[in-house]
Amino acid sequence: MNENNAKPVAIASTAPPPNSRRFVGKVVMISGVSDQGIGGATAERFAREGASLAIGYFGTTPQRLLRKLERWNVPHWSMACDVTSHAEVQSWVQGCVERFGRLDVVINNAGIEVASRFEKISDDDWQRLLDVNLTGAMRLTRAALPHLTAPGGVIAGIASTLALAPCAGFPGYGASKAGLIAMLQGLAVELAPRGIRALCVAPALVPTPMTAHHIARMDGKVDPAQMAGSHPLGLGSPHDVAAALAFLTSDDARWITGVTVPMGWLPNYLLPLEEFLPERKLPPGKPR
Repeated sequence: MNENNAKPVAIASTAPPPNSRRFVGKVVMISGVSDQGIGGATAERFAREGASLAIGYFGTTPQRLLRKLERWNVPHWSMACDVTSHAEVQSWVQGCVERFGRLDVVINNAGIEVASRFEKISDDDWQRLLDVNLTGAMRLTRAALPHLTAPGGVIAGIASTLALAPCAGFPGYGASKAGLIAMLQGLAVELAPRGIRALCVAPALVPTPMTAHHIARMDGKVDPAQMAGSHPLGLGSPHDVAAALAFLTSDDARWITGVTVPMGWLPNYLLPLEEFLPERKLPPGKPR
């Protein structure tokens, strides 16, 4: 698929204008939103498609995003919400329902990363990964379910290709995201009779504040062919993930549930294909 000297291309990070307004009249909750990253790009995408937004953030208020939403006259409400706190999650969900009167889409975006060799990861770091990436998604999903539109509601999770393929240094992070995938797959079966869908996207390497230090460390140290082999379309952007989420949680995808969509990544061994598949003739009479 890629020549051995191929270099990963960079996909433009600007948001393309959406070609529809699929979320007019709908309310979307997004956790873990910041001015930069997948959460912020997702908020922008849904705003452009007509959604009202309930934005949860941890720590720094996403001021730049909120100013954009004000300029665009997007109905929105934001609140600091630590997804490891049962009380804060309940308060955020209740505030959303009181303000907008409905809830249609929940996007579990809040997440943290810890990179460490397995034998060196501490119990506290391991537990923190699970508390935010998996149990935090459980808390939000559980709190939102009684209010979610049925039929038609959707629960989405931001997983990772590290939940689908191994990478040294990320066993804890990968485990937490694999748990998120499994949780939403099981939930898809439970909620199908109510017409509520559950699914995940699993992005490959996307430049965000969380991944910036890894990308900087790789510069000049990673064989471009290795990167191109696993990212055949190059590195993506947060807006690429947002666009996929907008489709998967819209009525256009009403027959899709319980799936995890890998993004930007292919399992691809970097082996010289011609050495393993030489041209050769089969003996006469042998079927091709």
